[in-house]
Formats: sequence, C-alpha cells, structure tokens
Amino acid sequence: MTTPTATQAQTGPRTAWPLRIFWLLAGLLGLAIAAYSARYLLHPPRTPAQALGNPLGVPGLVIHVGGAVTALVLGSLQFLPGLRAVVGAHRWIGRAYVVGCLVGGAAGLVLAFGSSAGPIASAGFGSLAVTWIAVNLLGWRAAMDRRLVAHRRWMIRSWALTLAAVTLRLYLPAVMALELPFLPWYRAIAFLCWVPNLVVAELYLRRRP
Repeated sequence: MTTPTATQAQTGPRTAWPLRIFWLLAGLLGLAIAAYSARYLLHPPRTPAQALGNPLGVPGLVIHVGGAVTALVLGSLQFLPGLRAVVGAHRWIGRAYVVGCLVGGAAGLVLAFGSSAGPIASAGFGSLAVTWIAVNLLGWRAAMDRRLVAHRRWMIRSWALTLAAVTLRLYLPAVMALELPFLPWYRAIAFLCWVPNLVVAELYLRRRP
C-alpha cells in the first residue's frame, strides 16, 4: 500500500476548496430559485395565460414547481457534511428529493408539449424531463441494490439536471439584457439550460476514481 507524497498531501486540500465553493454556490442558487419559483405555489395560476401561456399549465405548472422546488431545496441540503453524518437523514432526504424530481419531471414532460415556443422548445424541455426521470430512477435503483458508488454518480448527474432550473434563469435575463431575439434564443435555452450541466457532470465524474 503506497502513501501519498508530500506534494499530493499539500495539493489535495487546495484542490478541494474550489470544488466546495462551487457546490456551495450551486446550493445557494438552488435555494434562491426555489424561493423565487414558490410564488406559483402561493398564488397558483388560474388560466393558461397566467401559467406562462401554456395550455397545459393548469394545474401542470403548480405540480411541476412543487416537485422542482422540493428537489432544489432538498438537493441543496444533501451537500451539508454535518447533515449527511446524521443517521438516516441522508437516506430520507434523498428519497424525498427523488420523489420531487420524479413529480417535477413528469409534470415538466406534460408542460413541454404545451410550450408556446414551438416543437424545438418542446423537444428540449421534454428531453430534459425524460432524462431527469431516468437518471433519478437509475440512482434510486443503485441505492436499493447497495451499489453506492454508482448511486453517488447517478445522483451527481441528477443534481446537474436539477440545476437546469438555475441555469435557465441565468440565461433568460442575459438574453433580455443583451437585447437578443427572445424566441430563437428561448428555443436554444431549452437545450442549453441542461445539456452543458450534464456535460460538466460527466467531465467531473471522469476525473474522479
């Protein structure tokens, strides 16, 4: 069994801090977007016009937001080391997180078919919903089978997809601030809000044993 060299011992903690800061920022942004989106739960839309112009938005938008907000809040908590140390907390929070993802994903898939931005946006958001559901089911199955390494990897992918709610709301103000044509960019954002997230997650997983 080999021991780490002095160089490895010195660089390990240094390389860990940027990653910790990244997870912290991602968690804080997730909580912020969850709080912002919760307005739909406090004041549910009564007409499709109030539901972002989506004909399937009543009650689809409220169900989607409810699941997504649950996932954002609980997913952010899962990165607290102290909470993970509490016996049973990680397991039960994780179960509730997956349920939130599945509910949010199923409702998101329904909403995708009613997107007023057309079939390209429907394809982007629909693909996100299907991938989000599949990744969480695979992660849940891995946990049930006690394949904990595979479970962790699937849940990192899940969190990357959950953060699509954050990246979506970072792109939209940028498009408006730059005065770009909204509809074409919105169709692109239907893919950009989650595909790069998943690519970054895969690159991260490839670098780790």
